[in-house]
Amino acid sequence: MIAGLLHETNTFSPVETPLARFCPNGRELLRGEEAIRRYRGTESCVGGFIEVAEAANAEIELPLAAHAPPSAPVNRDAFETMSAMIIDCLEASHFDGLLLALHGAMVVDGFDDGEGELLRRIRAVRPDVPIATALDMHANIFPATVELADVTSGYHLYPHTDMAETARRAGSILLDKIAGKVVPTVAWGSVPMLPHTMRQGTHEWPNRELQGLAASWETEGRALSASVFTGFNLADVSHAGLSAVVVTDGDQAAAQAMVEDLLDRAWAARDDFRYVPEPLAESIARAKQMTDLDGPVFLIDHYDNSASGGTMDTTAVLAEILRQELQDVAFFGLCDPAAVEAAIQAGVGAKIELEVGGRASLPSLNAPNPPLKIRGTVRTLSDGLVASRTKASFGVTMSMGKAAVIDTGRVEVVLVSKQIEPFSIDMLTAVGIDPRRRRYVAIKSRHHWRADLGPLAAAIIDCAGLGVCTSDYTQLKFQKLQRPTYPLDADARRDGRSAAGATA
Repeated sequence: MIAGLLHETNTFSPVETPLARFCPNGRELLRGEEAIRRYRGTESCVGGFIEVAEAANAEIELPLAAHAPPSAPVNRDAFETMSAMIIDCLEASHFDGLLLALHGAMVVDGFDDGEGELLRRIRAVRPDVPIATALDMHANIFPATVELADVTSGYHLYPHTDMAETARRAGSILLDKIAGKVVPTVAWGSVPMLPHTMRQGTHEWPNRELQGLAASWETEGRALSASVFTGFNLADVSHAGLSAVVVTDGDQAAAQAMVEDLLDRAWAARDDFRYVPEPLAESIARAKQMTDLDGPVFLIDHYDNSASGGTMDTTAVLAEILRQELQDVAFFGLCDPAAVEAAIQAGVGAKIELEVGGRASLPSLNAPNPPLKIRGTVRTLSDGLVASRTKASFGVTMSMGKAAVIDTGRVEVVLVSKQIEPFSIDMLTAVGIDPRRRRYVAIKSRHHWRADLGPLAAAIIDCAGLGVCTSDYTQLKFQKLQRPTYPLDADARRDGRSAAGATA
């Protein structure tokens, strides 16, 4: 059996997570033959699992393939509905193995460890079924997440262009276990540190080296799977932070030694995982001086990244771009369904004045989220459907919801109706914008844009605007996180957290 249930939970986000957020059309969950058809051949974890299963001529049941963009804790009724779909399928038939595509940082109303709760329910009805999980690099590892699965594997790349590869690795190990070829033995542990997301890209030190070392152990045959989970730092849960999981063929001592090696290296680099932003006005002023480059300057509005639970409707960066009068800018984007509808009613070519953004409150920051008044021409209207050709989501049809482009004369502002991270050129061209022909491209993203749009950038400037993906940890009130934890606490020690374990 194959199943997918993925959510990265930002416990500080005001964006709610009902069942409809997991439904591709907002009404129905994806399952069965339709899910197999839609995910077969894609670079997703579910797609990777399907590939492994079909190569083994296995019969496939797929009771659920659900994914929701990052947001607040998952509604309890939604979790109960989706977990029941998986459990009911397990109870109805016999399965030789279970391949689970999970995120690893799902928080549910009532459960801080959503994946662990799902695995507990699975083990209650199928205590002996072999289980392999493929997890996001940003998983926050709780004991149950690892101890209730036979195989745990995580992405090595950020941007996450190796999702299918991770699933193929985890699935192949499980098939070998079922065939009696290997005895997966798992060791894991964590260190009390919250690496900042802006310092986790695998294009640079230190995560590049950590992930590269883990991957090399797999290639060399020292480990069946070796994973460094940098964690999701916008979750106020006890086990948020960096951890490592290593799977060997029956060698517990070797697995534990590799875990400790990874954790030691991560802890030694803890200062390099910190991120200190510059003032927004200075960032935009610096960009304004970059007029002679051979290619666009990318302005990264990373405080409001919807792929980390941001509302995607804060206007600070756009307002500063307009205030400093940057020319020839594409800004993607603001999630504002009401503004999109107003543009649709006005029609292409119409002159329009709108208040955009500022719809969501930001209680976790205790900060205002003001809208911004813009005037311009409606240049483009779109249904928002995008057939992705990027490595990170190849073959997957994405939806921005209805979309509109308002041209203010200096800035083309993309308005969308769904929160979606602008990480691919397809999303820009779908609304009539060629980023290669703009002087500046401003996007609400962090690292995922680098996989597809990165090669176009002549320069990159991080812009610290406003949003729940804040870089200043002191703005967030952590209440459940195990303390001390670096960098929240300068006195945090390498052995200051007790989470460690082994399974065989």
